[in-house]
Amino acid sequence: MKKRIVISVAAFVVIAGAVYLSRSYIAAWFAPGRSAPAASTGGDHSSRAATATASGERKILYWVDPMHPAYKSDRPGIAPDCGMQLVPVYADEAAQLAQMPPGTVRITPERQQLIGVKLGQVDIQQVSKTIRTVARITYDETKIVHYHNKVEGWIEEIFANFTGAPIHVGDPLFSLYSPELVSTQQEYLIALRAKKELSESPVPEIARSTQSLLQAARQRLKLWDVSDDQIRRLEETREPQRTITFYSPHHGFILEKKAFEHLRVTPDTDLYLIADLSTVWAIVEIYEYEASLVQVGQRATLSLPTYPGQTFAGRISYIYPQFDPQTRTLKVRMDFPNPGMKLRPDMFATAEIGVNLGAQLVIPADAVLDSGTQRYVFLAKGDGYFEPREVTLGPRSDGYFLVLSGLKAGDTVVTSANFLIDSESRLKQATAQMGSQPQH
Repeated sequence: MKKRIVISVAAFVVIAGAVYLSRSYIAAWFAPGRSAPAASTGGDHSSRAATATASGERKILYWVDPMHPAYKSDRPGIAPDCGMQLVPVYADEAAQLAQMPPGTVRITPERQQLIGVKLGQVDIQQVSKTIRTVARITYDETKIVHYHNKVEGWIEEIFANFTGAPIHVGDPLFSLYSPELVSTQQEYLIALRAKKELSESPVPEIARSTQSLLQAARQRLKLWDVSDDQIRRLEETREPQRTITFYSPHHGFILEKKAFEHLRVTPDTDLYLIADLSTVWAIVEIYEYEASLVQVGQRATLSLPTYPGQTFAGRISYIYPQFDPQTRTLKVRMDFPNPGMKLRPDMFATAEIGVNLGAQLVIPADAVLDSGTQRYVFLAKGDGYFEPREVTLGPRSDGYFLVLSGLKAGDTVVTSANFLIDSESRLKQATAQMGSQPQH
């Protein structure tokens, strides 16, 4: 009985050892880019490499750790630090890589599929960019007016009597009693009677002087904003009016009102501040890197949450000369027509500025690696070779970068897994700088 048990245990150990050795051998045999490891680690590895070279196969220079290329060995096996199979470095690959730019790496199709390498094309396309920013609606400063009366007097009655009231050209503002206006009306009536009585005078100089007096009195009334209708009424009634009503020469909304009944006014009294809202300004701030893309005359649109689904069209009318030192932005002014007075000062809106960049050389944005001091891509050279190429880029638009230098139309670049390729490239350059390493 004990003898059977001993025989069974011995048989199990032999079978397990055979399975373990066969699995290690098979795994090493099918590893991508690796030759089958020999059963021993003795001197027959060198003879096997020499035999392979003599038979026309590719010459192996040495084996390296795929995770730590600085580790080199003159024979295949297992890396002592990470336990991975060593991979061979062939003489023809090394010679070809030596002729390529520094950092160029070769990745087999199997490894490309494993790490998910994807490629993109460098093309010439019609490029447009949309700059989106927040806009603040404000008054059109060119359509804000201060109303001053031109003659001294006292306000008798107010017609435009509250802030925010809409006002149109010809609407009454207030009536004013002014001794100067009363005396000038009397002078005008005297000159009018004199003209009638002396028009048939045999002395021409008298007729001309009365006409001059009449014209001077009429002109003084008009300079004080007495209307033609009021002067005509004066001629019809032949009675001076104690109070004269003054009318608005502008239309808009009253922003400030300083006119009150029985207030004594002089020409320097600021009575009304009136703003025309038929057009408004939208002030936006553009980031410094986008400032070169905006210019006067470009079209812009506004959208507001108050009016969902509706947009307002306008144009850039002015670009301010200075940057904001705190936000590093450039202030831009846009003019917008305001039908229906829907755009109100101090509203916030979303502004979009369309920029047409024309036909440009572009690459997918995912292809670009930014180190902080330079931008570069990996250029697919064919046969699994990838070369790092420094590029000069323009603005980004809709998932693409404009290419200013470094690439040409038709080039193929890596758009996915480029970080992994970059890691291998940097390891390769670091290994090259370290020089030859001791053989193991």
